Amino acid sequence: MTRNSPQPPTDADPDPAMDPRADYDHAGDGSERPNLVSALESRVDGDVKFDTYSRQLYATDASVYQQLPIGVVAPASTEDVAAVMRYCADHEIPVLPRGGGTSLAGQAVNEAVVLDFKRHMDAFLDVDPEARTARAQAGITLATLNDSLRPHGLKYAPDPAWGDKSVLGGCIGNNSTGAHSLKYEKADGYVESVEAVLADGTVTTFGWVDVDELDDLAAGAASDGDSASDDPDLEARIYAEVRRILAEDADEIEARYPDLTRNVSGYNLDRLVADARERGQVNVGRLLAGSEGTLAIVTAAEVSLEPVPETTSVVMLTYDGVLPAMRDVAPILEHDPSAVEVMDDVFLDLARDTGEFADLVETLPQETDSTLLVEFYAASDQQARRKVADLLADRLPSYEAVENPRDGAAETTDEPVNAVDALEAYDADRQAEFWKMRKAGLPILLSRTGDEKHWPFVEDTAVPAANLPEYVADIQAILDEYDTFAAYYAHAGPGVLHIRPLLNLKTERGVEQMNELAERITDLVVEYGGSVSGEHGDGKARTKWNRKLYGEDLWGRFRDLKTAFDPDWLLNPGNVCGEVEPTENLRYDPDYGFDADFDPVLEWDNENGFQGMVELCHGCAGCTGHQETTGGVMCPTYRAAEEEVTSTRGRANMLRAAMSGDLPEDVFSEEFAAEVMDLCIGCKGCRNDCPSGVDMAKLKAEVGHEYHQREGVSLRDRVFANVETMLGLGSAFAPVSNWATALPGADWIAEKTLGIAREPDLPAFHRDTFRKRVADRTAAVGADEAERKTLLLADPYTNYSHPAVGVAAMDVLEAAGVHVRIPEAVGTSGRPAFSKAMLDQARSTAEANVDALAPRAEAGWDVVTVEPSDAVMYQLDYPDLLGGSDVETVAANTYGVCEYLDVHGLDRGVGFDAPGESLAYHGHCQQKATRKDHHAVGVLRRAGYEVDPLDSGCCGMAGSFGYEAEHRSMSESIAEVLFDQLDDSPADRPVAPGASCRSQLVPYGDGESEPPHPVEKLAAAL
Repeated sequence: MTRNSPQPPTDADPDPAMDPRADYDHAGDGSERPNLVSALESRVDGDVKFDTYSRQLYATDASVYQQLPIGVVAPASTEDVAAVMRYCADHEIPVLPRGGGTSLAGQAVNEAVVLDFKRHMDAFLDVDPEARTARAQAGITLATLNDSLRPHGLKYAPDPAWGDKSVLGGCIGNNSTGAHSLKYEKADGYVESVEAVLADGTVTTFGWVDVDELDDLAAGAASDGDSASDDPDLEARIYAEVRRILAEDADEIEARYPDLTRNVSGYNLDRLVADARERGQVNVGRLLAGSEGTLAIVTAAEVSLEPVPETTSVVMLTYDGVLPAMRDVAPILEHDPSAVEVMDDVFLDLARDTGEFADLVETLPQETDSTLLVEFYAASDQQARRKVADLLADRLPSYEAVENPRDGAAETTDEPVNAVDALEAYDADRQAEFWKMRKAGLPILLSRTGDEKHWPFVEDTAVPAANLPEYVADIQAILDEYDTFAAYYAHAGPGVLHIRPLLNLKTERGVEQMNELAERITDLVVEYGGSVSGEHGDGKARTKWNRKLYGEDLWGRFRDLKTAFDPDWLLNPGNVCGEVEPTENLRYDPDYGFDADFDPVLEWDNENGFQGMVELCHGCAGCTGHQETTGGVMCPTYRAAEEEVTSTRGRANMLRAAMSGDLPEDVFSEEFAAEVMDLCIGCKGCRNDCPSGVDMAKLKAEVGHEYHQREGVSLRDRVFANVETMLGLGSAFAPVSNWATALPGADWIAEKTLGIAREPDLPAFHRDTFRKRVADRTAAVGADEAERKTLLLADPYTNYSHPAVGVAAMDVLEAAGVHVRIPEAVGTSGRPAFSKAMLDQARSTAEANVDALAPRAEAGWDVVTVEPSDAVMYQLDYPDLLGGSDVETVAANTYGVCEYLDVHGLDRGVGFDAPGESLAYHGHCQQKATRKDHHAVGVLRRAGYEVDPLDSGCCGMAGSFGYEAEHRSMSESIAEVLFDQLDDSPADRPVAPGASCRSQLVPYGDGESEPPHPVEKLAAAL
């Protein structure tokens, strides 16, 4: 029976005289709203951001939705949260708590004051190893939480795929779990207590209470007939509603809720009833799990923990279709795996096209259409191998357990054997590679740059695993009716498939199909005893379907519960039990428009070209992970500043917003250039580390070039773009030029006139250049007798500032039997001009160099450079600047020096005799982006050095970036991440191939000079 509840607020316009938002300009002119902004600024210690850019940055999450918030507050404490909530409650202003912004159903966007917990409230508070509990603030990432628990052999068990970006508060808010839900519960199962701010600003703690105590706790609540808004004791009213649910609705809840471990649709009433009946206690903190910030705001939590398994083993079973894989899930579950994950042909084909996962996909047997990734927990390596052997003996016809005979294997089932082949993984790195590809599922699927994309709106339906084959077959039949298809991947073991149909939401038909497919698939879910959300929550995408899943009575109870917690429906209104339509507030819809307002000059070989790349980011937050938990390069400025605008996601969202008319300024305004694009350092890390492949460095170059066309180029940019001229002049007048730059006041003058930072020191000039040092050198290996012939390029930094590096490279190459020449016609690669977005100049340089090098490359000569950014310039950026076969020939035959030695095995016959020294290797970020930074490690190790390859990002210099006065502090902040890694490294000293990197690492040289280039260490070992 449904009782009448107070209705949520209407959308009627408020009286401007009474509304503190009356000054708020929804047209987005960026004007300040003194009432609301000043009120919040006076009440909180955290950040208050109501400017146009900040609001736009928080208008999207990882879903298909976009909704501009009222403003953003990054609270510094629970009291800040309470102060915001009290003020907003007094003035009926909606509030939305937000963590990592990784939500896939739209629950992290709303027209509300957004509370960003990740910015400041991310502390690990304490751990009790004996009790297996820990406390932390809501904004801590799950990866950071587990890093703090690892020394105790414990972990927080829920492991959503983006756990290094997702935060504890969001995990509880969505009632998240992850790939290992076959072994562990959802987030609600680990909530011991939460600190929460209620809708009236009250701060309270919800933990375990006996059911018998509910009468006392509910004392003071309003009677049934009283208005909720008049009730002075909100907490008492909450407990009264809990008591009422247990007394009146427990049987209905048990009957209507799906019998699944992975249901997160609606409010968590089944957990409430189960706890009351099984242990005679309830925990309102667990009721908040899955509430998506609509009931209360969790600011901190005490959670229970699980022991870390001793070891794991992984096997990837391959299949010739997704349906055979689905039929194999139930038999595999009989072997007690910790995880069973599916990846279908659509997923694998897209992964094959990404730089990060192409090599792994190519290792799969030919004709592989789908895979099941099966993991086992074990007490020992031997047991881990045995569990895989037992599974393969049961499910793989061709398997012969020679080294791992079956021992206590499960009984062979009568089910048909469907697996075709298998890849086993016992090594931690290999297992991590498998898992990384699986966890990158959503961004991989959204790596399409066309208008049709695999959108998430029915992506986490859940049905019993035994029903998966029929369920998938029925979905495929429905999709066939719409002449489209979907990708299937994720948690097959517990029956949660991520299903993403391919649609074009920029058309009216595409939006209609989205709504129709959602309703029809919901009907299938109900028919098969499932849930419309097994993982990602309701949000804007699935709230509407809760009514169909649970029926009118429980839908009414959800609304009663919402009103008890939040009488005025101010907390994330509309979600879970509100009146929201899943096709409203879409990021892309038939009204969406895109106007770049210029003709791109670079080559864009993806579908939809420049526009496709701008629209490629979907908000997964892969760029907002922390170095200590994610490794990789992306995104250096975010890691240093932790500001959304400094992330790849932030910049991409702002580019799209500017070009689609959602910002008042265009992308070529001075403000946009300064606030959005300026701090992208062009490291190219996103090109590889972003699973979707967003290439922000290339976007910046394109946009920056057009900005220069309109606004001109600064004198400093011209100086840095023409660094070869500057270095050449300095070399010609050395050592006087070195003395001049060291004169007292010279650095002050440079900063005031050109904006060049006083620190670090500019590169030293050498009159005795690299070219001069080798001009009279007789080739050690003749052209006719050499195994390979190489053109070693004298780039400006090597020639004028680091000639010893060039000589070392020549020594090593000749010792490897290579005939070496220094081409006279080739100097700068054009990298300095390209990095300053002076693309016409860079193209002119590229054309001249290609004209000089292409005939030689055609004749069998290789091109080698000691400067890694130059190697990447030839390999990657020249094809973007130029078209034609000549540039492709040069690109294909250009190498960094250590890459060259390693790829062709040239160092293997050299008689190296390295001293007993260990080296910490810091690879260049652009070489990492092209997956070529590992070559130096192999060569150094074969030369006899012990090498610790750092999983480091950018050094912070980024060419001229660290020399620019306004960027120096950011450069130093980025460097601190690298410095911490060097401090933790057991190696004796660092080596780095990049000239700019070595200038940043002077403190880790001998105190006054730079660390060596790897090729210098190779030369020293000859």
